[in-house]
Amino acid sequence: MDNEKVFRMEFSKVYGLLVNKAVKKGRTKEEVDAVTRWLTGYSQEELDDRNSRFVTYGDFFRNAPQLNEKRKQIKGVICGVRIEEIEDPLMREIRYLDKLVDELAKGKPLEKLF
Repeated sequence: MDNEKVFRMEFSKVYGLLVNKAVKKGRTKEEVDAVTRWLTGYSQEELDDRNSRFVTYGDFFRNAPQLNEKRKQIKGVICGVRIEEIEDPLMREIRYLDKLVDELAKGKPLEKLF
């Protein structure tokens, strides 16, 4: 899938898929919200607002209030690609969230993710 197609996807639909992935593994929406807030700097109210109206996935990250500086320490493989080797900065931000949710779904405690 090309990057522009991912960037144009509706945030609420993609986020719903991330939440479902975590919930199927025994985690909660609140935990997914927590890692998303940690990564992006959105408040819970801002996150809920982005989920309730049309916002593209790309714009969700482009307009993030305060991307967490510690996100750059997130390493590993997501969808067969090493995060640290992703050239497109916006796609790398998106993959950071994917990786956090994957680790959450694998049972890693929130404290260790942060």
